Amino acid sequence: MDIESQIDAVDRAVASTEDGRAPLRVQTLAQSYPAPLADVWDAVTTADRIARWFLPVEGELVLGGRYQLQGNAGGTVLECEPPAGASARFRVSWEFGGGVTWLTVRLQALDAASTRLELEHAAPVDAVPEELWNRFGPGATGLGWDAGLLGLSLHLTAPEQRPEDPMAWQLGPEGRRFNRLAADRWALAHIADGADPEVARAAADAVYAMYVGEAPL
Repeated sequence: MDIESQIDAVDRAVASTEDGRAPLRVQTLAQSYPAPLADVWDAVTTADRIARWFLPVEGELVLGGRYQLQGNAGGTVLECEPPAGASARFRVSWEFGGGVTWLTVRLQALDAASTRLELEHAAPVDAVPEELWNRFGPGATGLGWDAGLLGLSLHLTAPEQRPEDPMAWQLGPEGRRFNRLAADRWALAHIADGADPEVARAAADAVYAMYVGEAPL
């Protein structure tokens, strides 16, 4: 697996903003895939395909429907705009551990055979205590989304390379390399949003240790 190419293929950003009601932290990841818009839309909105690159999901994947990812978040489909012309999007609530954040996925056709996916995860600032944010930074959720984009990339382009046991892979040499590089890229995004470089790099080290089993969750 070409770990470095996958890391380089993803654009990452962190933005401190607000929605008119409360301050938000917004993480964004984007990657282009050599697949048509309709195929990428089907891969990210159909239960049997989501299970092949992300996690098994139950519920109604329709506007207003409730969904539940196995061992992870659940929520409600808040907006759904299937492919029309060159774009598509959906927005869901992301409910986990008693907190509610919001996930938006946007697709844009680059041409007939390639599509750019943008994933935006918005969370109220007060959803994460400042101490925890400074300790782990955006990588705490960012590394998980990086793994998701890797899974989607393999699903669309090289399904035979998908590890049979993703958790074991994450703890092995390739997974450790992937998480180290991803953590460092999230540190750069954190710094670009105004974080102290020393704090951002320490957070990257802490979140990497957590993801590869060197520190407790």
